[in-house]
Amino acid sequence: MFVVLFTLVMGATHYYVWRRAVRDTTGPGRARRVGTALVVGLFVLLIAGMTLNLGVLAWPGYLWLACAFYLALLFALLEVPRALLHRAARRRSGTPAPAPAGNPGPVGNPGPASNPGLPSDTEPVSAPEPVETSGPAVASEVTTLDPAAGAAPVSGAPGDPGRRLFIARSLAAVSGVAAVGVVGYGATQALGDPVVKRVPVALGKLDPKLSGYRIAVVSDIHLGPLLGRAHTERIVRMINEQQVDLVAIVGDLVDGTVEELGEAAAPLRDLVSTHGSFFVTGNHEYYSGVQPWLAELDRLGVHPLRNERLRVERAGAAFDLAGVNDVTGRGFDDGPDFARALDGRDRSSPVVLLAHQPVQAHEAARHGVDLQLSGHTHGGQMFPFHLAVGLQQPVRSGLATVDGTQVYTSNGVGFWGPPVRVGAPPDITVVELHHNFAGR
Repeated sequence: MFVVLFTLVMGATHYYVWRRAVRDTTGPGRARRVGTALVVGLFVLLIAGMTLNLGVLAWPGYLWLACAFYLALLFALLEVPRALLHRAARRRSGTPAPAPAGNPGPVGNPGPASNPGLPSDTEPVSAPEPVETSGPAVASEVTTLDPAAGAAPVSGAPGDPGRRLFIARSLAAVSGVAAVGVVGYGATQALGDPVVKRVPVALGKLDPKLSGYRIAVVSDIHLGPLLGRAHTERIVRMINEQQVDLVAIVGDLVDGTVEELGEAAAPLRDLVSTHGSFFVTGNHEYYSGVQPWLAELDRLGVHPLRNERLRVERAGAAFDLAGVNDVTGRGFDDGPDFARALDGRDRSSPVVLLAHQPVQAHEAARHGVDLQLSGHTHGGQMFPFHLAVGLQQPVRSGLATVDGTQVYTSNGVGFWGPPVRVGAPPDITVVELHHNFAGR
């Protein structure tokens, strides 16, 4: 169903791009045929790259997806300026208004006997004899233009197709350059090193002995046809450089099976921290074979928390670390169970919850969670999707409070779909827990 819906939406997007970038900028002929074939070929490449999951097709296919999106967006934003430019061009061309119904033109049949343009006591003017129009010496006063022929338009022709063609080509060129520029910038952001953020979080129940406890939060690694072992190695290296107490991987590690991506995930065994590495499922794990991946992660020393919690202790002080399954697991009989993970604990000490989606904070708050660590949103990944994220998730990026529970949402270190990030750079976050004296 998703593939069918996506194909229909992208088909409509490509048709719109074709109209503005090809049909409006060329006349019937070779240039239009070549442009049409190019747009159709790119559409086929995009669908093949998504469905066949091959890197050789996925890279150009997904990059074109980003370009097509921004082209369509820019063309849509330019619709009003396009209309205004066309209106201004018609005014500058000095196109004569049509003659009144009773006023004969310079060549042709006379109008009615009563001409409102003459005084009432003037006899109507007889029509001249028909003029011979055969032969090359006589031409119509109104000339049309075939843009493909390259002929100069007659100034004042209705609609002035020469000016319309110039406007269409200018707007298409501006949109094309802007789209390629945005996608190029976004690709450097998506494929470059993640930003390391340091976020202090005050917890009223935290024992002062635990102040400064550091948790590396990483989400949405998205190993797949575009991101492999080198991506994992970079993430592991950057986390280890921070010398943290605990590593939390909050879902969407993979887009493929263990057989396809097990080697790409293998560097996770090299993660180093005081109290170990932990994992909760994201929605993409359920699309990729969740049970084999949970076993593989456990083998690599990354411990899944499946609706459960454990006690983290240091210097005689402790807090609870809990994890719940992603909400997508409900469709696989493996959904989140907050009661199992959180009931029966010592409520005098804080609990930190790992949950893939920020929206799970509403249920977490009902169970007295002090801090939830999440991902899923990619920070919006590509502007203006930032605006849509807020319709589903209470926190798009960063630290916020939901129903009394603090929620931190990471932008993630990978990407889904196009290898492009615009306005949402990838990040690895070091959350530092601090004792809040005002909360005691």
